[in-house]
Amino acid sequence: MRLALLPLALLATTPLSAQPISPQLRAALADKTRPQADIDRDVARHPLELLSLAGIKSGQKVGDFMMGGGYFTRILSNAVGPKGRVYAYQAGEFIGFRPAYGDEQKAAVAGRANVTPLSMKIGEVAFPEKLDAIITVQNYHDLYLKFGGPAFAEAVTKRLYNSLKAGGTFLVVDHVANADPDFVVPDKLHRIDPVAARKAIEKAGFVFVSESKLLAAPGDPHDKNVFDPSIRGKTDQFIYLFRKPK
Repeated sequence: MRLALLPLALLATTPLSAQPISPQLRAALADKTRPQADIDRDVARHPLELLSLAGIKSGQKVGDFMMGGGYFTRILSNAVGPKGRVYAYQAGEFIGFRPAYGDEQKAAVAGRANVTPLSMKIGEVAFPEKLDAIITVQNYHDLYLKFGGPAFAEAVTKRLYNSLKAGGTFLVVDHVANADPDFVVPDKLHRIDPVAARKAIEKAGFVFVSESKLLAAPGDPHDKNVFDPSIRGKTDQFIYLFRKPK
């Protein structure tokens, strides 16, 4: 039993930067059709390391949950290739609040035959088929905004769990908040307590696999809104990888 757990223990303590990057992922990032604004963010966002941690491979079915401007959607499209599929989910509530989110979704999907846009309400999120992986970057805290809350977030996280194949991975990257077990901070600062987030995700059935400090920023006091000019783009972020048990 101890021997069987050894690879998992090693992964949990191995620096993310040490994880091997596949040629397929490197080629996905090298795509010259990606917007220059996306390319300019590559150094800070570490997409190769993150997607490698999530185990993204050619032919997979992957969900980009709360896709934002489509930064990861485009890279995922290239990474899974023509035999794979990416489901680019933009929350219907967000599009209703800011129509530009819908425009950004259309722009990210344009010309990519292996990307399917989805925009149902968050509480109704579902995918047409079982997925190999789901990623959500800087957006898990949104489940705890005023329209949501702990019970809502728990239900949505369970829907994501049920959307994965057995053994599928769930990669969560988000802005770090100070201790906040009652999830008060997300609506105020757009951050989330990593300890509380992990407990909520595990409650849905996920098994914690590993974490990385690649996006750590020790100088972030964790008490400012992530859109505050003094901290924007320089926040401390946690990286957690979970798996749906086989």
